[in-house]
Amino acid sequence: MNDDWRLEVDFDDTAHIGSLVERLDARELEHELSNAFHDRVVVSRNDDVVFLYAGTREQAEAARDLVFSLAQQHGWKLEVDFKRWHTIADEWEDPDLPLPESEAAKLAEHEELIAAERRQTEESGHPEYEVRVDLPSLHDAFQFADTLRDEGLPVVHRWKYLLIGVPDEDSGKELVERIQEQAPPDSQVSLEGTWAVAYAERPPNPFAIFGGMGG
Repeated sequence: MNDDWRLEVDFDDTAHIGSLVERLDARELEHELSNAFHDRVVVSRNDDVVFLYAGTREQAEAARDLVFSLAQQHGWKLEVDFKRWHTIADEWEDPDLPLPESEAAKLAEHEELIAAERRQTEESGHPEYEVRVDLPSLHDAFQFADTLRDEGLPVVHRWKYLLIGVPDEDSGKELVERIQEQAPPDSQVSLEGTWAVAYAERPPNPFAIFGGMGG
């Protein structure tokens, strides 16, 4: 089950898009978002639009409030479209639209999975590195996330993006090689060391930035 919430940010002046992404990526940024790994918000840019993907409504609304706060501070004019992915309808829809009964059952299953991931995160602490995977499609992301979870990896799934926390750089490099061999063609896999750099000095950044890739 994929419980994705999406913010689509459209600027009147596209020159400000890079400024927004840079500020979301800044680790000194003050915010009200959770720093837990399982609550990461994925940010991607598709030409003149910025997309933010969250795993819960609360996290999406907090990210939306932060975007509006930054816009007010810097005088940006923008619009934010808030949607939720409905798997049965296979499209982004109004976040207040009730889920079908069969979808509600899948949501309960998903919430159990998230609870298990959170227990695992609490036991192991924050990962110092993370492997990021940009899959060619949502379908590929669903299947590959299930594959990795079956192998015991704690995967955070946001739309067609996956995040896997790892304890050190060597483990991360080994996992990157392994995923590159397993992932569908045209997948992009990278290792980010920002957690190791930032964690000792300040809380981890709740945003994972996928630069230049579309939503």
